[in-house]
Amino acid sequence: MSRLRVVIVGGGFAGLAAARGLDRSPVDVLLIDRTNHHLFQPLLYQVATGGLSPAEIAQPIRAILQGQKNLSVLMADVVGVEEGRLIVSGSPPIPFDRLILATGLVPSWFGNESWPERAPGLKSLDDALELRARILGAFERAEAAESAEERERRLCFVVVGGGPTGVEMAGAVAELARRVLRLEFDRIADQTARVVLVEAGPRLLPMLPEPLGRRAADDLRALGVEVLTETRVEQMDDQGVETTQGRIEAATVVWAAGLTAEAWGERLAAETDRMGRIVVDRDFRIPGRPGCFAIGDVALWRDSKGAALPGVSPAAKQAGTHVAKVIQAELSGGRPPEFRYLDKGTMATIGRSRAVGVVFGRSVTGFLAWLLWLAVHILYLVGFRSKLLVFFQWVWSYLLNRPGVRLITGRLRRG
Repeated sequence: MSRLRVVIVGGGFAGLAAARGLDRSPVDVLLIDRTNHHLFQPLLYQVATGGLSPAEIAQPIRAILQGQKNLSVLMADVVGVEEGRLIVSGSPPIPFDRLILATGLVPSWFGNESWPERAPGLKSLDDALELRARILGAFERAEAAESAEERERRLCFVVVGGGPTGVEMAGAVAELARRVLRLEFDRIADQTARVVLVEAGPRLLPMLPEPLGRRAADDLRALGVEVLTETRVEQMDDQGVETTQGRIEAATVVWAAGLTAEAWGERLAAETDRMGRIVVDRDFRIPGRPGCFAIGDVALWRDSKGAALPGVSPAAKQAGTHVAKVIQAELSGGRPPEFRYLDKGTMATIGRSRAVGVVFGRSVTGFLAWLLWLAVHILYLVGFRSKLLVFFQWVWSYLLNRPGVRLITGRLRRG
């Protein structure tokens, strides 16, 4: 009798947890990802603002899973699914007995086709490097600007979206501007950069208690960030953005406002929510698609009270581990344990020495929250080398009060 073939699409936290959970099981596991690396997305904003290098937050998937004898890895782009087969670019169709989707989410610009070029999202290393070039390049071009108006536009940064990514990005850009302007430039050394955080909702960090959202806004304002809530972006061009509160002339715009799932719901004829996430049952099975599971950000899982599983790395890892147990139970004829999410909390950092969050049900703020944020992120990095490099990079940056990777690579876009 042939062994069960389990195909996992996506090498993020959920996909890796599922693959590791099936180690030593009598199945053949194939993990497919469009890149060759696992990426620690929560620290992408630090690559974008020069705090860390790409190699410090990414590891090759093959190296991470080296030694798992029942597993193979394929770098490819999955473009469709048929009955029991995946359609993969540049490769024959891949049959499967069990399919685990762990593809995550991608930025959504709400149908505005010209906005991605003007306001990149932050979901990949390519995104982070593009933003790093734009942000650092803005200082260089401001230094060379001939008019005060052009210099002001070059030194204006707009971050759209008041979730964790937007809050962390705005704080990091504000601190970068202070340090770089003060230490390294001549003509713009006495000019203050303008950082504007635009949020369509009534407050920042809606996934956290309201007092923490207010604290985050206060901490950002202390860094010099302009916080605009209940403000929507209506138009965007190369010179700036039009909002419901007026126009902002800005050369650099960062998009952190919307996310969506790829077309997996349509491919599988599965029920989805407005973000395109696939509705799953309590064991992460996709109703109506036998043998198919969805985990991580691409899945919408609700508990008995209707609360959705949050889109954070601990939840993704726990979901991946549970699906591995479900498959093992199917093989043995037993019943899998009930999935119970252990909520370890959610945090967001606001620049140097400031953070807010909920850890095991308790609200934390300030320097203590920042230390906890550092510890948690080092803990969840994959690989001892990455943990060590990031720890020493943070210590070095903290002691010298300056970011360490201020390199502009590639060609700067016009605008």
